Amino acid sequence: QQSELNSFLWTIKRDPPSYFFGTIHVPYTRVWDFIPENSKKAFQHSHIVYFELDLTDPYTISALTSCQLLPQGENLQDVLPRDIYRRLKRHLEYVKLMMPSWMTPDQRGKGLYADYLFNAIAGNWERKRPVWVMLMVNSLTEVDIKSRGVPVLDLYLAQEAERLRKQTGAVEKVEEQCHPLNGLNFSQV
Repeated sequence: QQSELNSFLWTIKRDPPSYFFGTIHVPYTRVWDFIPENSKKAFQHSHIVYFELDLTDPYTISALTSCQLLPQGENLQDVLPRDIYRRLKRHLEYVKLMMPSWMTPDQRGKGLYADYLFNAIAGNWERKRPVWVMLMVNSLTEVDIKSRGVPVLDLYLAQEAERLRKQTGAVEKVEEQCHPLNGLNFSQV
């Protein structure tokens, strides 16, 4: 029963009430049907919505992209052990080869091309820090490729909030997410 599901919604008792909702970074279509009505109603009735990051802000996207890069003049080949680098390169060649067969007819109908999609996800991979390459590789699966073009839950809710003319904001800055990840040493990654 949907009404019995854990909604990941907490209520802060005040007048008017505030809500805290835990999201996950997956295409919203994978989880939307499992989000209980109380969470959806809280969102609908809200006037102000704050997100982890403002994924609708071009600066946020640009800053996220920049923070993933190695220092100027460094390449992934310089920081990874040679065998891992070669395996990674072979795997990315395999993904690029397989990507056309992983794409859906709907994606093709919307004008998405495999090369474009690969470059959008893995472009400039040789300049990225190992932790971000690891996250990128984890998202280069057939299931994830088939859902490309569908916004993650956070972005979907942000787009809905804008469409409904709700006031929006973010509780974190890009740097607050980037610096901890970039601070991991190679063995931790």
